[in-house]
Amino acid sequence: MNSQDYELDGYDYVLPEECIAQNPVTPRDSSRLLVVDSPLGCHHGVFRELPQWLRPGDLLVMNNTRVIPARLYGCKSTGMEMEALLLERVERQVWLALVKPGRRLKVGAMVEFFAHGNLDLPPLRAKIRGMDEATGGRFLEFELSGDRELQDLLDDYGHVPFPPYVTDTQAEAEQYQTVYAQAAGSVAAPTAGLHFTPGLLAQLDDLGIERAMVTLHVGVGTFRPVEVSDIRGHQMHQEWLEVSGETWRKVQEAKERGGRVIAVGTTSVRALEGAAHWWKSQGAGSVGAGSVRAGSLRSRLEGQKLSEPAPTEDQKLGESGFYGKTDLFIYPGYEWQVVEGLITNFHLPRSSLLMLVSALVGRSRLLELYQEAIAQGYRFYSFGDAMLILPEGCGCKPE
Repeated sequence: MNSQDYELDGYDYVLPEECIAQNPVTPRDSSRLLVVDSPLGCHHGVFRELPQWLRPGDLLVMNNTRVIPARLYGCKSTGMEMEALLLERVERQVWLALVKPGRRLKVGAMVEFFAHGNLDLPPLRAKIRGMDEATGGRFLEFELSGDRELQDLLDDYGHVPFPPYVTDTQAEAEQYQTVYAQAAGSVAAPTAGLHFTPGLLAQLDDLGIERAMVTLHVGVGTFRPVEVSDIRGHQMHQEWLEVSGETWRKVQEAKERGGRVIAVGTTSVRALEGAAHWWKSQGAGSVGAGSVRAGSLRSRLEGQKLSEPAPTEDQKLGESGFYGKTDLFIYPGYEWQVVEGLITNFHLPRSSLLMLVSALVGRSRLLELYQEAIAQGYRFYSFGDAMLILPEGCGCKPE
């Protein structure tokens, strides 16, 4: 640890524009893989070679969230064109959304959103009911008759939102979903999981490498930029998560047999560590010893999955799992509770995701690995290549 670990400028790096992947590779598991298996060295390979770096009894934990068609296009009552990115449902017909142009969309304004060009459907009307200071977004109240729900209409009106740095792509919407995506609710993909194919998953099964699922619906908390010079002052926006009792049991069994718990993506990390933090805060013990010093978890239960009713107040991590929201912010100095290794993509400079990975492998070490990846022509960001950080490469095994 040094002072730069807490400075936003310490997480900056220069990325040539040509390194930003605009299209996914085909097949998915033909992406490149940078393997970190020691404190000093690394290896270059292909993602389909992942099984050779894992052991029977290891546990891969994956985020099974599914990206919803969250981007809507429409206009204000004056005719001004606008767009909205739905973040989460806050009431039955009220959604929090990021809107453009934000400054010209005041509280009380009426907007209409249009169906896909070849669909002869009436526009969806919504009123801007308020502003959200935490995100700069707007609360949109949709005018829907009867028992109609907005999420049931998104296939006709919405578009799967690619990241803003994907500006010239031929990718299909389904290529921005993992092959195991199930629980609808994210506005961005858990991109570390995009590299898996059904064939690779079957190979892992045959080798005795276990799998478990969590759900964390990716929202603004994941991609919101860090803007404070001292990163310890950054506040994560809450995101909804579920860690089932079955997944928690698999984690415990993996640790008991000496297997390694390897998260697939930073969202799986935040789900596991957030749930473990909450469980420990209840005085019921945890998977690892030590205390969590960075971040917190708030059990606000109104943010349930789109497809399921709200859980009851007595649901918690244990036999029935944990259901709630997390604003956990992981950065260097964090004491790991569950996760021992990580599969992840290459992240934006000055982002909370870069800080999370730095907490596992070290900030200076991570920036060195990024420079190595740039020199070797790796593809960065959502449609880019992957990195595998093994426990022996990070030295951050939970106590």
